[in-house]
Amino acid sequence: MSVKFEKNVLGRLVPNLVNGKIQIPFQGVGKHLPKGNKYGAPIVSCADFPADGNKIVPNLQEALLKAGLRNGAVISTHHHFRNGDLLAVQIFDIAHSLGFKDLVWFPSASFECHQPLINYLEDGTIHHIEGSMNGSLGRFASEGKMKGMGVLRSHGGRHQAIQDGEIVIDIAVIAAPTADAFGNATGDRGSAACGLLGFALADSQYATKVIVATDNIVPFPCVPWQIQGNNVDFVVVLDQIGIPEKIVSGTTEITKSPDRLLLAEMTAQFCDEAGIIHDGFSFQAGAGGTALSIGVYFAEMLRKRGMNARFARGGSNKYLVKMLEEGLLDYILDGQTFDLEGVRSMRENKGHVNTSPFTSYNYHGKGNFASMLDVVVLGATEVDLNFNANVVTHSDGILLHGVGGWQNCLFAKCTILPIPLFRDRIPVIRDEVTTICGPGELIDVIVTERGIAINPMRTDLLDKLKYSNLPIKTMQQLKEEVDAICGVPEKPMFTNNPIAVVKWVDGTVIDTVWEVDNTEK
Repeated sequence: MSVKFEKNVLGRLVPNLVNGKIQIPFQGVGKHLPKGNKYGAPIVSCADFPADGNKIVPNLQEALLKAGLRNGAVISTHHHFRNGDLLAVQIFDIAHSLGFKDLVWFPSASFECHQPLINYLEDGTIHHIEGSMNGSLGRFASEGKMKGMGVLRSHGGRHQAIQDGEIVIDIAVIAAPTADAFGNATGDRGSAACGLLGFALADSQYATKVIVATDNIVPFPCVPWQIQGNNVDFVVVLDQIGIPEKIVSGTTEITKSPDRLLLAEMTAQFCDEAGIIHDGFSFQAGAGGTALSIGVYFAEMLRKRGMNARFARGGSNKYLVKMLEEGLLDYILDGQTFDLEGVRSMRENKGHVNTSPFTSYNYHGKGNFASMLDVVVLGATEVDLNFNANVVTHSDGILLHGVGGWQNCLFAKCTILPIPLFRDRIPVIRDEVTTICGPGELIDVIVTERGIAINPMRTDLLDKLKYSNLPIKTMQQLKEEVDAICGVPEKPMFTNNPIAVVKWVDGTVIDTVWEVDNTEK
């Protein structure tokens, strides 16, 4: 069956086949409804496991071989250590040394620490990546060098794909800061404590074989357990699985930029005037410096008014922890731990609750937390006149970011994107975004340093802000302003070679990422 392209409901050309699998084009928000049953992992018997519960094997290589490592296998890892992960490269070092080929890497996200895997993409050890491709990996894919097509999913979309059997994991390898010999594991303690292991929960439940790798083995039972040992096949004890200090990055610190602080202040003021901030409201702020700064402004408003927020959703960090411990926040519903204060809080605070994408983001379920939020504040690389937004490519077409939880958060009661009008003299507001990651109907407000645009569909917000002193403008007005400052840039040039697809939260294809044409004009 040959690959054909057709336009989805947003007018984007998307392939009917990706790596040999049939695809469904994006049909609109809430239009594609799942059919059938959830995927089920193979049945196993307790008779195949030690009666004393000891599943420890001598080393990672033996664990991979016992788990059935073979050519073309799908191997999953998680990114709870972010740029401090030490496990993924070890796995493929072993696979390469044993001569295995055409493996599929299925990470919950990748970081620059995974740059060495480019060697294995080049020599055929890894066929393609189904997960975010940041930095060097993204550039490698954008240049058309990866043998297969990448598949970019949100955090919730990844759990949806596993649950629905869209992808079947042959071997899941879970880095656990603390575990027992039975396979119970947690991330909130041990010398490599990184916090939550929620992104690996679906892998542990649905993978054919599950390996827990730890550098801190404790007597049974490992309590609390975030990963349950009855889902684990093998346990490996390593010298070091990750560097917890590197879960902190520049995207998990509040901004020091005066322009970005202005964006944060304007966003908080908008939320206040729109009536979003009230006693018992809920919010989520992304990992960027601007979004985190907005959380600080929220805290100041609550403190002055003697109010508190009911819950904050998303990645935990020192700013949310401070709100929780000060009594400004009842609960942190933690989906990912962004710094070591978040790790400590998870251990110590009863109001700091572990969650997973199944509860917070999975679209093929009986509801999730994301739609219950009063407001979510996110970033974007580009936004167009129809409020469609891009988070995976830049305006030069290079794939440099993952989707993360961004798509899943768009279902909040109010979705706000505070973005600069331009970056490095390149307009952020475009006629049409390079890659659509989120449809404009779900994006309510764009905040820039020169004005705020409200989606015309949100007549309620337009009415509330009718007499505001904030600079309320249309997207067309904002675009005219940025074009007057920066000029209209040339669009990036692409070949006819698709290098990745972006999945929507329901598993349909919302857009295609194309190989960048670097030939001389």
